Amino acid sequence: MARASQSGKIESGEPLISVVVVAYQSGPTLGRCLAALKAQTFTDFETLLVDNASTDGAAVAAAEADPAIRLLRFEDNLGFAAGNNRAAEQARGRWLVLLNPDAYAESDWLERLVAAAERHPGVACLASLQLDAADPTRLDGAGDVMTSAGIPFRGGYGKARRPLEDGEVFSACGAAMMIDRRLFLEIGGFDERFFCYCEDVDLGYRLRLLGHATVLAADAVVSHVGSATLGVRSDFAVFHGSRNRVWTFVKNTPPLLLWLTAPLHAAVTAGLLLLGLKRGLTRVTWRGVRAALGDLGPALAARRELQARRKADSGRILRVMAWDPVAFFGRRVVLRSIRG
Repeated sequence: MARASQSGKIESGEPLISVVVVAYQSGPTLGRCLAALKAQTFTDFETLLVDNASTDGAAVAAAEADPAIRLLRFEDNLGFAAGNNRAAEQARGRWLVLLNPDAYAESDWLERLVAAAERHPGVACLASLQLDAADPTRLDGAGDVMTSAGIPFRGGYGKARRPLEDGEVFSACGAAMMIDRRLFLEIGGFDERFFCYCEDVDLGYRLRLLGHATVLAADAVVSHVGSATLGVRSDFAVFHGSRNRVWTFVKNTPPLLLWLTAPLHAAVTAGLLLLGLKRGLTRVTWRGVRAALGDLGPALAARRELQARRKADSGRILRVMAWDPVAFFGRRVVLRSIRG
C-alpha cells in the first residue's frame, strides 16, 4: 500500500487555489513548469507536487529548492488519476487547479482562470486554452470534444491558433484545468481504474450527467508539450487510451444515446483498428479494447449508480457533443453558447 510523506512550509490561512502537479520522471520539463507557476501575477495559491515514485530526483530537488511547495511522495506510481485524487484530499483551496509537469503557464494564467470563474459564477469547471509548446502558433487543445459516436479528442489539436471566446466545451483537459475542489471530491475525483488517459473526459462526462457545465476560459493560456514522459503513440498511451475510451462510453452514455450510438461506437472503433495498420498500432489498440470488454463489471456498476443520479437528459448531453461521429478527423474546436 502506498504511503505518503509531506515536506514544505504551510502558510496560515486557506488559499483560494490549490495547484496540483503530478510528476513521474518529469525532470526535463518540471523545472520550467514550476518556474512559470512561481511567476504568476495571481499569488493566492498553494502548490502541491506529487512524486509518483520517480527515480530522477527532480520533484525532490524542486521541493528542497522552494519551501513553499508541498511535496507528496509515493512509493508506487499511482498514476495521474490517483495522484491527483490524493493531492485533492490534502489541498486547502476553494478551487483545485491541475497542471501537467510539461505544461507552461503564461504569467496571468491563474488570474485569468479566477476572472473567468467570476464571469461565469454558475460554472464549477474551467478548461484552459492550450498551445503547442514547440509551436505556439498552433493549438494543443481548446477543451475536450466528444463525438456522437462516443470518441473523445482535444478540440483544435494541431490547428492554427485563432481568436476564441469563452464557450461551453464537453470537458476540460486534465493538463490545465480548474474545478471546484469540494465538487471534485463529492463526485469521487478521477476514476482511479483508468490510471491515466481519458480520466479527464470521464470526469467531465460525470459532471454533465449531474448538470454541471464545463467552460473554456479562452484567455487562460498554457503551452503544453504533451506526453513528454510516455510518448504520444507509445504502446502504454495507446493501450490505456483505447481501454479507457470504451469504459468512458459504457459508464456515462445515457440509456437512449447508448442504444442509438453503440453501433456507431463499434463501427468507429473498428475503423480506428484498421487505420492503426498504417502506424503499427492495431495490435496494441485491440489489446486495449479487449481489456475494456473483458473487465466491464466495475464500469457497469458505476453506470447504474451514475444513471440513477443523472440530472441531464440525452438532449442536453447531445447538445455539447460534436454531432459528426468522425469529427476527430478534423480536430475542430467545438464551443457552444454558455447557458446560465
